[in-house]
Amino acid sequence: MPDEYGAGPDIAMKPVISIRDVVKTYASGFQALKHINLEIDKGEIFALLGPNGAGKTTLINIICGIVTSSSGTVTADGHDTVRDYRAARSKIGLVPQELSTDAFETVWATVSFSRGLFGRAPNPAFIERLLRELSLWDKRNDKIMTLSGGMKRRVMIAKALSHEPEILFLDEPTAGVDVELRRDMWSLVRGLRDTGVTIILTTHYIEEAEEMADRIGVINKGTLVLVEEKARLMKKLGKKQLTLQLQEPLSGIPAELHSWGLELKADGHDLVYTVDSSNSIDISSLLKRMSELSIVVKDLHMHQSTLEDIFVKLVSEPA
Repeated sequence: MPDEYGAGPDIAMKPVISIRDVVKTYASGFQALKHINLEIDKGEIFALLGPNGAGKTTLINIICGIVTSSSGTVTADGHDTVRDYRAARSKIGLVPQELSTDAFETVWATVSFSRGLFGRAPNPAFIERLLRELSLWDKRNDKIMTLSGGMKRRVMIAKALSHEPEILFLDEPTAGVDVELRRDMWSLVRGLRDTGVTIILTTHYIEEAEEMADRIGVINKGTLVLVEEKARLMKKLGKKQLTLQLQEPLSGIPAELHSWGLELKADGHDLVYTVDSSNSIDISSLLKRMSELSIVVKDLHMHQSTLEDIFVKLVSEPA
């Protein structure tokens, strides 16, 4: 993890990854990616969301030089990932979805070997610090085959960080791990970001992106549907919804209530009042007006959109 980059306000100003008009079409004619344009800033946590088969892993593999795009260009910290592959790849750490480790090697040996693969000089002090930060130090002499799935996932992260990359890709990093370990890993990712590492995360756990990301990109059917700061996205596409359960069902919404834009649901038993998340719901005025009309409210509850609600809405729209 590079210490020379302190997390400061200037870090988020310079794109560390630049993707220009990237297309990927396979020999079968299937177009996995359609004209992707994206810049990712130095020192941010960027979450790439999308359903299975949306193109998330294909895009990551193109950036990392594992898959070749059909057209378009990608640069990592200013290095073209095709023309200057070695320099670009040295900037990148990748934690793939699959747990592929050297089963008969020890934790120490496999992490040290990964560092050497990138031409970095041996640095036992750095490897020790890395293993300690990942809670792997006590397992350093254990063969990987003896570790739990969660510990193997930590080893994958240690291998990806062994050459001190400035960009870290985490492809579904918490798939198949328990909730407690997932939260530990969220904490680890935040710590990495604080040292200046740029984190690009793909996940289908929406709460993971909601918890951690600075910006969110949604990809669906090979198209980048949206890229937005998380807070702005929640404000722009989020909704607040008040559901009023009525003592007696209504056959229709009274004319006196039309200005609120209410919906009648549950066979007339529920009145639903929806506003954009940036607006406030005027509950007292509505209840006062309903009381004047002798409409008795039995119960009420409020729902505010989560990122999952927004995501489902985005990917259900034609791409």
